[in-house]
Amino acid sequence: YKVTKGLLEKYGTRRIVDTPITEHGFTGMACGAALNGLRPVVEFMSFNFSLQAMDQIVNTAAKGLYMSGGTMHCPIVFRGCNGASAGVGAQHSQCLAPWFASVPGLKVFAPYNCEDARGMLKAAIRDNNPVAVLEHELMYGESYDASDAAMDKDFLIPFGKAKVEREG
Repeated sequence: YKVTKGLLEKYGTRRIVDTPITEHGFTGMACGAALNGLRPVVEFMSFNFSLQAMDQIVNTAAKGLYMSGGTMHCPIVFRGCNGASAGVGAQHSQCLAPWFASVPGLKVFAPYNCEDARGMLKAAIRDNNPVAVLEHELMYGESYDASDAAMDKDFLIPFGKAKVEREG
């Protein structure tokens, strides 16, 4: 989907790790990095492939704070496309949001537009606990207007507070 195209060239190999497609392996490495002070963002080409890494997502990242008696935070973000799409098989067309939302210790959000994606992804990266960002596959390639406020470097949509789209 080329969502992160150009990041390796822009930020270099000290910040961007281009791994082989082995979800179990790179998710485990990222969890270890998070537990040692970094704030990794793991990109799954499709969240369907994250199922290969459920042990690290659920048992290492999400449950770590509870299992350590509140002493070990795992500040990690898992992001990628999710949901049904056109022209792909059944194994690439499921919505995993309910499943991930049932994992204790894992925050989950699905952005509606570019402002949600920008503001909430920044909040996710700053969070001290694991966050799954489920971007709907059919939203890729869509264009949205972004407000000047959303383009500000300090724009953030905090977790735990409702965003009112339309008064009713």
